[in-house]
Amino acid sequence: MFRTLTFLLLMVLPETLTAQEIKLPEGLGDLSIMMESEVEEPGLPFDLSGFLESRIGARLGQDAHQKDMSIGELRLQIGIEKEFDSLTFNFVSDFLYDPVRDEHSLGLETGQGFMDIREANVTFSPLDFMDVKIGRQVLTWGTGDLLFINDLFSKDWNSFFIGRDDEYLKAPSDALKTALFFGDYNLDIIYVPRFDADRFIDGTRISFFDRASGGLSGRENPVLVDRPDGWFSEDELAARLYKSFGAYETALYYYNGYWKSPAGQNVTTGWGTFPRLQVFGASVRGPMSQGIASLEGGYYKSADGASIDPFVRNSEFRLSVGYEQEIGPELTGGIQYYLEHRLDYDSYLAFLPEGAIRDRQNRHLFTLRLTKLLMQQDLRLSLFNFYSPSDKDGYLRLHISYKIRDSLKVEAGGNIFYGQNIYSFFGQFKDNSNIFTALHYDF
Repeated sequence: MFRTLTFLLLMVLPETLTAQEIKLPEGLGDLSIMMESEVEEPGLPFDLSGFLESRIGARLGQDAHQKDMSIGELRLQIGIEKEFDSLTFNFVSDFLYDPVRDEHSLGLETGQGFMDIREANVTFSPLDFMDVKIGRQVLTWGTGDLLFINDLFSKDWNSFFIGRDDEYLKAPSDALKTALFFGDYNLDIIYVPRFDADRFIDGTRISFFDRASGGLSGRENPVLVDRPDGWFSEDELAARLYKSFGAYETALYYYNGYWKSPAGQNVTTGWGTFPRLQVFGASVRGPMSQGIASLEGGYYKSADGASIDPFVRNSEFRLSVGYEQEIGPELTGGIQYYLEHRLDYDSYLAFLPEGAIRDRQNRHLFTLRLTKLLMQQDLRLSLFNFYSPSDKDGYLRLHISYKIRDSLKVEAGGNIFYGQNIYSFFGQFKDNSNIFTALHYDF
């Protein structure tokens, strides 16, 4: 009876009145509080998120160096975030199984095995003008669309080429990131105490052209590398100073570390190496006509003596120009031009071993992106094409996704490589062309 009476009083009185203000009989106030506590369900002491995904793919042609299946994984991602008074803890890990891989031992640097820790970091602000994030994290900056000049953070090219979600192109790094805010100017400084290489094409997933043997190589003969791994001695430093001028975002970049994928070779062992590398760059991005334009450039200063060492990649200048805009109802398009200009080219030719493949001084690349949304944006169609007129090769990415409901979507797509020469960048991957499908559930 008391419970019913309390319920009726709370229904008819204004929301601003409390049990104490209407002077309920002794005991009824406590009773109403007990009722409210009974309705509330205890929650987790942290924020939990994640997804469950099944993804399967197959090669379109015969590759003697790989299995017919390109991917066949079941993936569970668990994300935990906990906020304390002065800091935030974040942890994201993927648990997966893929029978396409023969090796299942854990490798957090290479992304192999049953677990891949994407994030494990703490964020705090020791000063009003400073934010700090320390630990495992995914890092990115720059203006390119799937083109990277000043973004010298780890990439996972195997994931990109076999049909995993685009987010897996970015591999995690163990780093200290400091963000400083000085009014209109902002400075990001990132220190990686031990070199984090790309998860590069090594033959375990994708076959590649081996210049030493003059043919394709794959899982039976994967790339062996001498990776810099000394803590605090073989490290990386990256910085970005950025400021907006009206609607235009500008930035200056600096990197001091190593080539992220093997760009040299030990002539004694034949193993791949990661020569020293410094990069100085700049970018600007802002409105132009009816869309958004971007410009980014970078000077890649390779290891000392690279110009006369045929086993070390030369210094380069890189440039990208992009433009994107809406070209129809729910239809957006984007185009980019990208240049790699090899410096000290005469020295490169003079010291090139007899009979070796000669790379061009300039590699030109164009990209096209088209994205169409349909069915109240539940259906998404995407096309992205890389084409190099200098190498006469390219790479077509096709993707379709349909959102069955907010937490459930189905995907399908393909990675199609083409080219005239087996030794060109995209041409070497022709036998790895594949299609895939996935079912993805968020929670």
